Amino acid sequence: MTHPGFTNPTRLMAPLLVALLFAILVVPLNAENPGSPSVYYDISQEVTLSGTVSAVLVKPAPGMIMGPHLLLATTSGQVDASLGKWALEGRGALSVTPGQQVELTGVMKTLNDKQVFVARSVKAGGKLYTLRNEHGIPVSPQARQRAAQKGETL
Repeated sequence: MTHPGFTNPTRLMAPLLVALLFAILVVPLNAENPGSPSVYYDISQEVTLSGTVSAVLVKPAPGMIMGPHLLLATTSGQVDASLGKWALEGRGALSVTPGQQVELTGVMKTLNDKQVFVARSVKAGGKLYTLRNEHGIPVSPQARQRAAQKGETL
């Protein structure tokens, strides 16, 4: 016996299941922002640059990718180095000042029609700072702290 105002639950479920299946197939679960440096980071393209820090930008200037940047004077000219969003935060954060000699390892990319060096690590003052993992994903202060507690280096 059917009750007025109630519909068959199977008739309601079929379109919902089809919509869910469509969403699973079309939308990747690990979708990233296409402008994110990690999407473009290729460890086989890594190079090391040496130079003098011209400026430390805690907030990016208009047109730069998000996160802090180092402006680096090299023998080839000025380089904009993206440090990743947590490079200057928390315990074990990167500590550099203008005029300091540094060595950066990373990948040169063109993002937003501008050349940017996506730094994975910085060697400064005899210390190595890991800013991103091998996939270009920024290392959080919590990950640095956990690694330090375990006696590991990132």
